[in-house]
Amino acid sequence: MAYNFLAPERDQLYLLPPSIADWLPEDHLAFFVLDALEEMDLSPFYGDYRDEGRGGAAHHLKAMVALLLYAYCLGVRSSRQIERACHVDVAFRVICAGLFPDHTTIARFPKRHEQALKQLFIASLLLCATAGMASVGLVAVDGTKMAADASMQANRTKDAIDAEVEQMFAEADAADEAEDAAFGEARGDEPPALLRGRADRRRRFHQAKQLLDDELEASRRAHEAHLAKRATKEQAAGKKLRGRKPKAPEDKTGHKEKKANTTDPESKVMSTAKGYLQGYNAQAVANEDQVIVAAEVTDEQNDAHQLHPMIDATQRSLADAGIAERPGKLLADAGYASEENFAALDDDDPDAYLATRNMKNNPRPRTARRGPLKKDATLVDKMDRKVSNKAGRALYRRRQQLIEPVFGQIKDARGIRGFMRRGKAACESEWKLICGTHNLLKLYRRACVDPSAAPFSRLAVGSTC
Repeated sequence: MAYNFLAPERDQLYLLPPSIADWLPEDHLAFFVLDALEEMDLSPFYGDYRDEGRGGAAHHLKAMVALLLYAYCLGVRSSRQIERACHVDVAFRVICAGLFPDHTTIARFPKRHEQALKQLFIASLLLCATAGMASVGLVAVDGTKMAADASMQANRTKDAIDAEVEQMFAEADAADEAEDAAFGEARGDEPPALLRGRADRRRRFHQAKQLLDDELEASRRAHEAHLAKRATKEQAAGKKLRGRKPKAPEDKTGHKEKKANTTDPESKVMSTAKGYLQGYNAQAVANEDQVIVAAEVTDEQNDAHQLHPMIDATQRSLADAGIAERPGKLLADAGYASEENFAALDDDDPDAYLATRNMKNNPRPRTARRGPLKKDATLVDKMDRKVSNKAGRALYRRRQQLIEPVFGQIKDARGIRGFMRRGKAACESEWKLICGTHNLLKLYRRACVDPSAAPFSRLAVGSTC
């Protein structure tokens, strides 16, 4: 009895050359990314290249941008993993069309085009708008902590940084003396391993030291302003104020313990539900289709100062995408609630519904749900009444349906929980790229159900995912 198997023919020669277009089904995400890229304005990328055709050839911009977009859609961000995928993954080979950029080229591309990559977020928002997915009648804002490419163990006090800088200079002098003794006036082949990247180390240590110095100077100015205000009150009252006189920042023992990270000086220690991490606070505004309409990065752990910056960021991103509609209602949790934030809201801002307490752990309103408020009611009390009545509660409950799944899809589905680059500007560029690919995935899934949502893609010809 013979087995009836389909035998693999690995040595079979093709009589006709294969077409890359036949390697994947037409409704594959890779083809969708390539089709979407044709609708994007890539002119900001071309500014860094010469147009006279001289010099060594570079990998085509469209191929590199498509490679980055597709990799981020899958949550693959390591340059070495992307390089490996270009050799073994069919979809990546289709994206690169048979070219194999090395990991150094892949890693340098986002750094070289840091500003241009931010525009891909606006381009993704514009594509979503053409599909009717960029309505902003109701939006929600929230932040999530993203890990920096730095260890918490790299945090140092100002005294420790000064000591390490002195040690670095001593090591440099010792290495120079050893090289002079070994080579004389001749040049050595390569600097010692200890001193490779010394210039970058010095830059990062200097930046960390400068941040601590600037923070101390800001504390001094705030202390002097507070003393002047206190003196004015004492002069008006004709007597000294009660209480202990504030200490200068240098006298506070806590200030000596303040630290900066020597790997990524702009990152901060962030508190999360699972403990602490070295990172940034990534902010996003999403609409009812869970499309991100604004994305920013801050080094402030608290969200209290991010309400109005995110409203402004939403207005800017909508204007850049050519969307005339402006946010109608804005939902946010208690982290954004403060008397100052509510006082700064005006008629040009969206109608805000902000929790003033943890609605789950503290279900009881600050004031009664009905009846007139007290004459001395604060803006926080008024907002609490607004979100505590029946209509306000129903509207506020939609917040978690708009913004929370966005972070879940980025962090859990794609596994993106931190940044690959260092520095606030670099991380902001990467965050916009992450959010832009999130929007592309939303549009792709909508087009799978309704191909007319993306008329530019080959999905529109009738393929189904």
